[in-house]
Amino acid sequence: MKVEVTPESSTAETIQQTLYYVEKANKPKALLHLLNTRVDDSVLVFARTKHGADRLVRLLLKNGISAAAIHGNKSQNARQNALDAFKKKTIKVLVATDIAARGIDIDLLQYVINYEIPNIPESYVHRIGRSGRAGASGFALSLCGVEEIPYIRDIQFTIGLELPVQELEGLSMSPELIRQSQFLLNQGKSKQSKDLPKTGTKPDFRHKKKSYPRKSQNGPNKVFSSGESFRSRGNSTNDRIR
Repeated sequence: MKVEVTPESSTAETIQQTLYYVEKANKPKALLHLLNTRVDDSVLVFARTKHGADRLVRLLLKNGISAAAIHGNKSQNARQNALDAFKKKTIKVLVATDIAARGIDIDLLQYVINYEIPNIPESYVHRIGRSGRAGASGFALSLCGVEEIPYIRDIQFTIGLELPVQELEGLSMSPELIRQSQFLLNQGKSKQSKDLPKTGTKPDFRHKKKSYPRKSQNGPNKVFSSGESFRSRGNSTNDRIR
């Protein structure tokens, strides 16, 4: 019998992934736009923090979209009730943090939205893996701000796939801003590499304290640092004279 294990760095081919470059201030509007026009079924939305998840739920409820959150600050009963309501489609949106979403099993989930991009590529793989299970089709939509562009680059490198980019009219970042951000990111990376010591260069020990040998009653030689008091050295000498 042959058993194949899917590596954590791979994503299912049945999941259609889409990336939207959106400035942080426009993310709430972008999320509402996707929920009202793009998503026609239950959706699991991932937030980075507990307070962020609660803010999203308040935003959605204020705009007439049924939602609940699960995270570490919620009691076990509250989390279970929210999950049951989501499975029964009593609510449309379940907002979760990465830790709270571990171990939950949701059958036939089509949509996952990354409201905030995870800084660990494997977390992205786990998130979108909630959809498209058992060969079913799934959709993973990600909202990426300027400060999250480095995370996207790491994710694409890890999964070996360049995420398809789509625009949200009136909400997406301009192509010029995206290119400028990527350019500055690359400049920062190259600057860091220039600051690294070259191979074969001698190490610089100028920051280390100098040490001087001296005689001691406890042994022929003792090493003291330049930080020691010279008074203590003089005291030991006077002791020997007396």
